[in-house]
Amino acid sequence: MKKLILLVSALMISACSTQTTSLSEANTQRLTAITQSLPADHQVRYAARHPVETLSFFGVKPGDTVVEVLPGDGWYSKILVPYLGKNGQLIGADYNLDLWPKFGSWANAEFMEGRKRWPTEWTASAKTWGANDGAAAQAYTFANLPADLTGKVDSVLFIRALHNLARFDKDGGYLTQALAETHRLLKPHGLVGVVQHAIAEDKPDAWATGETGYLKRSAIIQFMDKAGFELVGESDINKNPKDNPVAGEVVWRLPPSLNAAEADKAKYQAIGESNRVTLLFRKK
Repeated sequence: MKKLILLVSALMISACSTQTTSLSEANTQRLTAITQSLPADHQVRYAARHPVETLSFFGVKPGDTVVEVLPGDGWYSKILVPYLGKNGQLIGADYNLDLWPKFGSWANAEFMEGRKRWPTEWTASAKTWGANDGAAAQAYTFANLPADLTGKVDSVLFIRALHNLARFDKDGGYLTQALAETHRLLKPHGLVGVVQHAIAEDKPDAWATGETGYLKRSAIIQFMDKAGFELVGESDINKNPKDNPVAGEVVWRLPPSLNAAEADKAKYQAIGESNRVTLLFRKK
C-alpha cells in the first residue's frame, strides 16, 4: 500500500502540462492497481510507455466511452477494459483495409485475411481482459464505425497511430477521414489524446512525413486544428532526448523492434524507445 500511495503522489506532479482535465485520487489508484496486476511481460514496457501517467494526463475515467486507434493485440486495451469498467465502453478502430496493401509486399494475402478477422478476434479477446467487470468492447475500421456512435464518445486515443495515416493521406485521404470520423464520434468538447513518435522541429520536413515513423509536433497541431480540434495540454512524460535520428534512420531501428544491423543494435538499445510527444486536444 505504501508503494501505491507514493506512486500516486508522484503521478500528480509528474506531468508538465497545461491540460484542463484531471483524475481523482481514487481513479488514479484504480488505474495504478490495474497496471500493477498485469503480467511481467506487459509491465516491462512501462518505463518507456508510462501508461498510468499517459492515461491520467488524457483524463480517461471509469465509465467513459473510449475509441482506441490501432490497438493491435491489445497492449493498452488490456489496461483500458478493466479500468473503464462495466459502465464503460472501449471501441477499437483499425485502419481501413485498403490502406494496408500500400505498405508493400509484406501485406500479403495471409496478412490481409488476418486484418479482416481482426475486429472479431479482438472483440472476443477483450471479453477476457476485464473479468465480469470489464468494459463492453467492439471493433471496426475507420470505414465502418457505426452511425449511432455520433456524439457518444468521450475520448479518442491515437497512441503511435498517426504517422501511417499521415504518410498515406495524399494517396487515399486516410488521415483526413480518420480525423473527420473522430470529430463526428466525439461528444461536444470531447478529447483526443495523441502519443506520437516525434522528430525535432529543426530537422528537414522530408524526414517527418510519417514514412520513417516520425512526425513533427507543429505538423500534428496544424492538421488537428484544421480538422476542428484545439490543443489544450502537453506533457513531457514520453519524451526521450537521446532519440536524435539522422538522415535515413527510421523509428524501428530502436527498441522494441531493433530493426538494425547487428553492429548497431547496442547503440540503439542504449538510446531506448523513441522520442514521443504527448498532446491533448479538445473538439472545438
